[in-house]
Amino acid sequence: MVKTIAFSVVVILGLSACNSHQPPNRPSQTASAPAGGNVASGGFSNRELQQFTALDPIDTHTHAYRSDPAFFAMLTRLNLHILDIELVDDRSPELKNLAAETKAAWQVVRNSDGRAALCTTFDPFKFREPGFTRTAIAGLNQQFAQGAIAVKIWKNIGMEIKDAKGNYIQADNPLFEPIYRDIAKHNKTLIAHLADPNSSWAPPNPASPDYSYYKEHPEWYMYGKAHPASKQQILRARDHLVQENPKLRVVGAHLGSLEADIPQLASDLDRFPNFAVDVAARVPYLMLQPRAAMLAFITKYQDRLIYATDNDFLPKSNTASTVKDWEETYARDRRCFATGDSLIYNGQKVQGLALPPEILHKLYHDNAVRWFPGILGGSQNGKVSP
Repeated sequence: MVKTIAFSVVVILGLSACNSHQPPNRPSQTASAPAGGNVASGGFSNRELQQFTALDPIDTHTHAYRSDPAFFAMLTRLNLHILDIELVDDRSPELKNLAAETKAAWQVVRNSDGRAALCTTFDPFKFREPGFTRTAIAGLNQQFAQGAIAVKIWKNIGMEIKDAKGNYIQADNPLFEPIYRDIAKHNKTLIAHLADPNSSWAPPNPASPDYSYYKEHPEWYMYGKAHPASKQQILRARDHLVQENPKLRVVGAHLGSLEADIPQLASDLDRFPNFAVDVAARVPYLMLQPRAAMLAFITKYQDRLIYATDNDFLPKSNTASTVKDWEETYARDRRCFATGDSLIYNGQKVQGLALPPEILHKLYHDNAVRWFPGILGGSQNGKVSP
């Protein structure tokens, strides 16, 4: 999960990380100035909540591993469906035990009154074990039989796990190929969070917007590591797996890790009809670029962009603060996409995109249903090809 980066970093970032020709600390000169009016902030007003619930919103990127009545009440109040995503993080006490995580996530799904669906995963750290591929497929199929609708691969592929020669394994490793074929055979979707923001590979710079994150999480800081995989190498491997599996739906998490290179993202979407991206924790990147360009991008790729947040609710989370944070995130994002309101990011005013209703509904609902068959359960989702 990189939400820590996205809002403690991207909000600070402004256009500097979206335009590699601008120094990190220089304020953006190209973001559209707001038309005027009050700066919108905080949670939903009653009218905003009504407008949000009318979208039948689906958040396709969450990590909820705790069942709590107040949490489920929030889902109902917001008329919200979520995709609850598993991942294996060997450095996190809460996320390194896949069996325990799976049990907790299924409890959330089954207690959610149909408002949560499960995205499962496999343990890539076991790739050296005999029969790894066969075991991974068997585990996924067991989860599919229980109702899991998707599978996630995470950035530890490409940025952490190494083979016997000390090379970082990549997403197109031949050991993974049968797994991808099996996911496609079962009409499930692959979520790929591969790579990270560009500053992971840059020299340390206290002025960098990501400096505090990588100082606290040096395991994800690639600069200075022996023979690190480049971001380009990681994304080339992802593109290769997408290309080699045309029947597999692949959703690139966090704008496909191309949040700072929207033209390249557009090129990838043009090349791969089975590829879409979620906007999890990357809405500021869209807001802090020239408004007209972002409207054109979203309009052109309106069928390939999926709403998501990267919100989490971990076993030790405080329920009240979690509910507050989730609701404020949804309120802020809706203002960005649905209104022309003035918004503040790190002291910089930007104007909401005021997307047309038909595009807004695709972003928040239709695209999730299309790219994640089964996310609403039962007969509401058919077998859909991208």
